[in-house]
Amino acid sequence: MTELSTWAAAAVAHVERSATGGPLADDLRVTLNFHPDRDFRGTPILRAMAAARTYRSQFETGTGNGGLTAHPGGARWLWEQRIFGGAYDEAPDRERPKYGALNHRGRQVGAAPRFGSAHIRLAREALQRSTFCYPDSFLEPDHFATAHHFDLTTMADRELHSGAVDDLDSYVEAHVHGVVDLARDVEAIVLDPCFRGTDVEAAAHDLPCAVEWHDGFRLHLDTVRAHPDYRGEHVVELAELVAVDGWLTPDVIGHAAATRDHERQTLKQVWHHLARFGAPDSSVER
Repeated sequence: MTELSTWAAAAVAHVERSATGGPLADDLRVTLNFHPDRDFRGTPILRAMAAARTYRSQFETGTGNGGLTAHPGGARWLWEQRIFGGAYDEAPDRERPKYGALNHRGRQVGAAPRFGSAHIRLAREALQRSTFCYPDSFLEPDHFATAHHFDLTTMADRELHSGAVDDLDSYVEAHVHGVVDLARDVEAIVLDPCFRGTDVEAAAHDLPCAVEWHDGFRLHLDTVRAHPDYRGEHVVELAELVAVDGWLTPDVIGHAAATRDHERQTLKQVWHHLARFGAPDSSVER
């Protein structure tokens, strides 16, 4: 097992003291969803990952697919101070936890496709150095767990099945403490088939882990138009503008993002439509 730094060990121990429930099944996996066709400071993100050989947190990269508040005094920093008992207050950025989700439903697209079409599936050992919460930390939750004391999935599933939360928001957030080494800690990177034969696939094969594929996100504009209240009419209009031959796929949205011609938040909401209604395991007919 990876030896944790003093900061990480203190953080996990702090959560452990208030966690309840029995042990987490060790056949479950934490996944880290992201968009594999985006750039990091001018370098394709998978090339940057291959060079670093680690998966880095928002504190290190300054980028992300959620709120960008990972800085001293920011919302993410203050949340980590509260839940981890101040363990990371003096820690270097590289030591802070990496955020993903527990794939307790066995989704082929990863546990939290809200954050991207690809995911990294971590090895079993990562469970033992992870903490968990429900709902997302953005919502300041009060329910936390560790692999030794875990009782969050029933709550998450109940709220999903009752309609209390949207499918994209229904995941158990995971915080992986310690370095995530791509050679040691990752079972596979899992990509959308729209990236077969592209630079994204070539870059993925340079990573020191297996490359796998899920069945693919794909959504017709007719379905987007059928759900104007999901993210708003302005999002439907942008989807109509960027779609290719009436279809949305991850690479189509990635190409639109690369032009920098569209408002970032609205384009992210176009992705939400695709992730919600166009996933291969979505209950909505495509």
